[in-house]
Amino acid sequence: METLNGFDTPAARCASAGPRRLRFILLYHPDLRRVGAWATAATVPGYVVPLSRLEPEFAQPRSHDHAPLCDPHVSRKPHLVTWGADDSLTITPAGRGQLLVDGEPVDETRRFPAEALRAGLLLQLSRRIVILVHVAAAVSRAPKHGLIGDGDAIEEVLRSVARVADLQVPVLLRGETGVGKERVAQAIHQASPRAARPWLAVNMAALTPTTAASELFGHAKGSFTGAHQRHAGLFERAHGGTLFLDEIGDMSMDVQAMLLRALETGTILPLGDSEPRAVDVRVIAATDVDLEQAVAQGRFRAPLLHRLQGYTITIPPLRQSREDIPRLLLHFLREELARVGELSRLEPPADGALPWFPRSLMARLIQHGWPGNVRQLRNVARQIVISSRGSDVIVVDESLERMLEQASPTARPASDAPHLAEARSADASMDSPAEQGGDREVDDDALLRALGQSNWSIGPAAAMLGVSRTTLYRLIERSSHVRKAADVPEDELMRCHDDCAGDLEAMSVRLRVSKRGLKLRLRDIVIAGHGREK
Repeated sequence: METLNGFDTPAARCASAGPRRLRFILLYHPDLRRVGAWATAATVPGYVVPLSRLEPEFAQPRSHDHAPLCDPHVSRKPHLVTWGADDSLTITPAGRGQLLVDGEPVDETRRFPAEALRAGLLLQLSRRIVILVHVAAAVSRAPKHGLIGDGDAIEEVLRSVARVADLQVPVLLRGETGVGKERVAQAIHQASPRAARPWLAVNMAALTPTTAASELFGHAKGSFTGAHQRHAGLFERAHGGTLFLDEIGDMSMDVQAMLLRALETGTILPLGDSEPRAVDVRVIAATDVDLEQAVAQGRFRAPLLHRLQGYTITIPPLRQSREDIPRLLLHFLREELARVGELSRLEPPADGALPWFPRSLMARLIQHGWPGNVRQLRNVARQIVISSRGSDVIVVDESLERMLEQASPTARPASDAPHLAEARSADASMDSPAEQGGDREVDDDALLRALGQSNWSIGPAAAMLGVSRTTLYRLIERSSHVRKAADVPEDELMRCHDDCAGDLEAMSVRLRVSKRGLKLRLRDIVIAGHGREK
């Protein structure tokens, strides 16, 4: 989105986009087709919004089909959500144990300050539904041009695309790595009068001074050794259309000088040619580099910066568009599942069955910081699908766990309630914020169900619950309802060992204990046996 004097805040975006309203966005539902649906429940502060199984009604953006949550596990008695005149939010829960706000149980009326509401509050209902509550601007009707998302951030990007697309000015796209700058550039091209003309893209950081002139402007036959025929450069091939110059902040100074001359004159001179050629090319450039700082340090030419930034659009990081994370994730999951022939994984579950993609894992992903942005989210989706290929449950292997750990959790504004950190044990405080409170959130029924559906395999069970393996082991240890390997009588264990021919996975399923626990228990028995022999 465009910035004014360098300032770009959610509040400024809401103000510039028109009237504000309290919006409830469905980030997780057991029927994954409903993810991304909205309920605009209040248009001015002061409203008390009832939130229950039966109200309000949610609809997908740009759709007229409305329906309440309709989940039988969610209470008919409503939670009461009040939007204050000071932009605070006060929540009165329907009963104990039915509501989590940003991962913490809310069992009595609690007020959340304005900064918490502006960041967005994550509500989890009956451990089945995840809803983001925040103050949002009116919905834009700008064409999407293949861009995915319906939050304020992407809506403002779409408005910026619509404003500039038909103008013959260069555009500079700024934003962190992985935010989708090339996709926005393609949207500008598709929305412009040049849509039917060529679209070409080049990574400027990959062009060396020795190859840049030929790649950008072409060369004549015989202009250098090996030039056996004439070569048309990128500018010539993009004539009449759009040329996307990615990573311009990493160009060498020599390449910058070549590019500046072409942009200033509107002509190119292929190597070995004597006559300049006029070209009609719309240039869109992109970078994640602070170009003003690069100019100050002598690493980027100021005239080139001025030439490129005819109009600037700043694309926000994914952590500022949390409402779009589930929609993007499901889009990537559909692509990857279709690739392996398992698209049916995302179909609504049969009565009583748990969805393939668990609510707790979605909540964990929503709260992460995503330093690699959309590109990193796509990689996580691909890792989930491939790691879980052929499995009835999602498998979180070590590689996926590392990827999730790299996406550090976002900082969350606190509510007006006292902090709970003092009450947590030392080992729990070592977990990430997404994991803290996991012991409190996961009850014995959910723990047993996850272990049973994953055949007592720790990785898939942890994924279903949205916790780390370490946290799951701790939950098992603390639960009086989960059998541990140490509780299995030695004669029963050895009979099972003989019946299963030592297959630890088969033993784990039969005895309903973890494979790791079995392995340690059997090792202890062997060691003890050696001791007795001696």
